[in-house]
Amino acid sequence: MSKKINCIMLIDDNPDDNFFHERVIRKADAANHVIIYQSAREAMTYLLEKDLHSDRHPDLIFLDINMPGMNGWEFLAEYKRLDPDLQSTAIVIMLTTSNNPDDKQKAKEFGIPLDFKTKPLTRDLLENIIEGNF
Repeated sequence: MSKKINCIMLIDDNPDDNFFHERVIRKADAANHVIIYQSAREAMTYLLEKDLHSDRHPDLIFLDINMPGMNGWEFLAEYKRLDPDLQSTAIVIMLTTSNNPDDKQKAKEFGIPLDFKTKPLTRDLLENIIEGNF
């Protein structure tokens, strides 16, 4: 991979998806750190505690839509209300099995750097995202 970023966060309630996506990221040597959460609420707590881990604040967040507790849409609504410093320069990619065009439109309405991609994460998709071609 020609470009490497510091930190990628995976948020998905499916441990198999997280395992697979982490493996793609590590094999591509795409990030110095990979942070994994199976709960959007726990991921939000991590973002709010930036002072505790400022060297591992995500540059890229892969977010599932359908999760128990706090789903991807609820996470985005809270994320959008965060202080800009806590958002950092993170790009959020909704990584989901949904191919509903309404979901894609809804994702665009949040007004943050955001895109919508279909699972699974592949090396080619990861490279395109990191190179800024999302």
